[in-house]
Amino acid sequence: MLLPFLLIKDRVKEKAAPEVVPETEVDCPIEIEVKGVKEKIPLETYVLGVVAAEMPITFHEEALKAQSIAARTYVLRETDYGAKSIDKTVQKQVYVGPEERKKRWGASFEEYEKKLQKIVASTEGEIIIYKDQLITAMFFSTSNGQTESAENYSGYAIPYLVSVPSEKEEQFSNKMKQKFEFTSKEWSDTFKMKWSNNIGGTVKIARTDSNRVKSVEMNGKSWTGREIRTLLGLPSTDFSIAFQNDKVVVETIGYGHGVGMSQYGAEVMANNSAKAHDILLHYYTGTEIKSFSPCLKSP
Repeated sequence: MLLPFLLIKDRVKEKAAPEVVPETEVDCPIEIEVKGVKEKIPLETYVLGVVAAEMPITFHEEALKAQSIAARTYVLRETDYGAKSIDKTVQKQVYVGPEERKKRWGASFEEYEKKLQKIVASTEGEIIIYKDQLITAMFFSTSNGQTESAENYSGYAIPYLVSVPSEKEEQFSNKMKQKFEFTSKEWSDTFKMKWSNNIGGTVKIARTDSNRVKSVEMNGKSWTGREIRTLLGLPSTDFSIAFQNDKVVVETIGYGHGVGMSQYGAEVMANNSAKAHDILLHYYTGTEIKSFSPCLKSP
């Protein structure tokens, strides 16, 4: 309970209140521990290394900014603001240090490094939130025209990871359509079944509302689209299967799991004058972009 001002003013004279340092003046660096890297990496340096690894440096600045914000959001959530380590794999986020960037970019290293430093700095501290919580900012390479929902992908609905349009990516991506051929032996060995010319007639494919394969029935057995993708090493779960005599032809559309932000979709939007925030709010439904204080470790 608060006392009336008149009763406490004399006490205030006796002892001055302690000086409060403004939060903006407190140095609270966040460092990221990357598995396989000896020293911890400052957050913004880490973000730069992820963007360099995950998105072509030749992309539009607004697409690269969107990737920067998504990468920052992802690592802060995944590591609990630097409290835990993170892998540098495609299952999490790929990270490349300065020496690896020099090898990748060669004579263009200084130009690209300067470009990326400017881009990451322009987004410093920006994160994506949903109802005041960091989101799981999933992203992937190339869409089939529609992103996949988290519910269709994993069975768990996430309100900001729903299916949204992501069109015209073939303008920039060479990964839109690909074809793979398998011999009858490769196919039967992969699925552990005896080959017969009647296998094609037993195939039944169910699809999600984004046209990706939900399940495949074949010869009395069944697999999820994700299982088929893994077994055959396919780039996408949007695929068709055609049996041609003693071989099987599989054609795919898109590249990646399909959930969250499509990187080539971001490039399409950026080249159509969309800003980074517009791109992110399109792919992560119902979210907000906010700046956070490293000291408060919250939006």
